[in-house]
Amino acid sequence: MKPIIGITSSYMDERTLQTSYDNIHSVLNGGGTPVVFPNVTELSHVKAYLDSVDGIVVTGGGDIDPTLFGEEPHPHLGIIHPDRDVFEVALLKEAMKQDKPILAICRGCQILNIAAGGDMYQDIYTQMDHDLLQHTQKAPRAYGSHFINVVEGSILHRTTTLTTYKVNSFHHQAVRNMAPGFQVTARSTDGVIEAFESSEHTFIVGVQWHPECMSDNPSVTLFKAFITACLKKRQTRARA
Repeated sequence: MKPIIGITSSYMDERTLQTSYDNIHSVLNGGGTPVVFPNVTELSHVKAYLDSVDGIVVTGGGDIDPTLFGEEPHPHLGIIHPDRDVFEVALLKEAMKQDKPILAICRGCQILNIAAGGDMYQDIYTQMDHDLLQHTQKAPRAYGSHFINVVEGSILHRTTTLTTYKVNSFHHQAVRNMAPGFQVTARSTDGVIEAFESSEHTFIVGVQWHPECMSDNPSVTLFKAFITACLKKRQTRARA
């Protein structure tokens, strides 16, 4: 049986649940069965959601409430959705506790780092003290607009054998200080953290770009590696 993958959702207003079909198709193409999670504030449901899946994809979206990591709102902070923040922090903490595989994308990697005890830049262009690349690209979503440098031996490196490749980019926030137990595994050429992973879990990878929108080999193999980890988790649960 194919592994069941929970996918987090966003909303444009308070009444519309949504996720990109790119997220759905990337899970399907990787060999998983996707299930979309709602953003519920009744956190007693979180464990039930996680018990029903073998891994989670934490998707992109809007900005994150800075009070979650002890800061006041920056003038360039965009629209936040507190219900989503609360749900995803609880979901990620429980997923890490259960050692469920996690693939966290763009906003997803930022909220993962916060849930694990790290923090983030609310706006890289005004809070980083050197010149930056264009991290909100003016190009199609499937196009890789800048390069990243990948750490040898990391999951990204093992799945692609590459130490440099191009990714797309749609963000103005980024991870700043890594949470304990996590290591940076890729940076853009201007030093922005582009990927990280856990040294304490079976498979937890956060990426700042959107691999679900791309069809290149690094993006496809990342999803396949994640789904493979979810399948192994499912098989382990079945034997327990």
